[in-house]
Amino acid sequence: MQERVLGKDLEVSAVGLGCMGFTHAYGPVMDETEAARAIAEAVDIGYTFFDTAECYVGNRADGTLAHNEDLVGKALKPYRNRIKIATKCGVQHADGGLLTDARPETIRKAIDGSLKRLQTDHIDLYYLHRIDPKVEPEEVAGVMSDLMKEGKILHWGISETDEEYLRRAHAICPVTCVQNRLSMMARWHEELFPVLEELNVGFVAFSPLANGFLSDAFKKGEKFEATDYRSFMPQYKEESYDENRELLELLRKLASEKHATPAQISLAWMINKKPYIVPIPGSRKIERIRENFEAANIVLTTGEVAEIDRQLDRIPTSGVFGGSAIKK
Repeated sequence: MQERVLGKDLEVSAVGLGCMGFTHAYGPVMDETEAARAIAEAVDIGYTFFDTAECYVGNRADGTLAHNEDLVGKALKPYRNRIKIATKCGVQHADGGLLTDARPETIRKAIDGSLKRLQTDHIDLYYLHRIDPKVEPEEVAGVMSDLMKEGKILHWGISETDEEYLRRAHAICPVTCVQNRLSMMARWHEELFPVLEELNVGFVAFSPLANGFLSDAFKKGEKFEATDYRSFMPQYKEESYDENRELLELLRKLASEKHATPAQISLAWMINKKPYIVPIPGSRKIERIRENFEAANIVLTTGEVAEIDRQLDRIPTSGVFGGSAIKK
């Protein structure tokens, strides 16, 4: 099992498991027993880093709500001393968008709810899920510092942050890592790398496979459930498969050379790019969970990563999902 250190001292597996899809955004809520079995299998495979959030909630067939934190907490309880749990606060879904609320009183209410649902007395890594423009970063960092002193959280991070917000927050309470979107089709946050290195802040990459597209497991004309966000993502439009043909051919070529899969190459590219990047791909399938984890064993030299970057700079691609809109 390969481990990486985020920030000063948060040790996690080189690939983490994004748990959102078990209950949210990727079709009907998964059967709880099957989901728990998949999470337990991930622990056996070697995953020690599991990502969830307060807002990852779905509707079961009987109309009841399925909270991702409930599922993750129950499934991981037997392994709590072996793994790290990350969860998030400050966002709620509403009418196809996101409502942000990072007021200290909201964060305090959220952490108590998360601790209860996750059946734990502390959160290893607690993120502000999205920046709330109505609350200054210093105020958010202050309440995170207080939660650390109280032992409710051990580390904190910021998801979808920019440089200014990160610097201001970090000056009040050191940030362990950012969690931003990163994939071969979404590279706009790479400009943060020099800042992260200066501040000793890690980078947790969500949607590292461009919401599964870079696994090369889907074909033109693929149909998704109405509750599956991929049904409206730009990279899954029929014309996008033609627009992304050269990128997929590059992935297939590299996969053949490295005796790997396109998904593993996509993950290995970022793992080998920087020692502080930890991707957190999600899947409901054990075979995919195992495949993703083994990407950490693929070695790409500095020169190979640089050549991939040169190809990515050159190759045209379709649009890619950039996240749900923040509602005002």
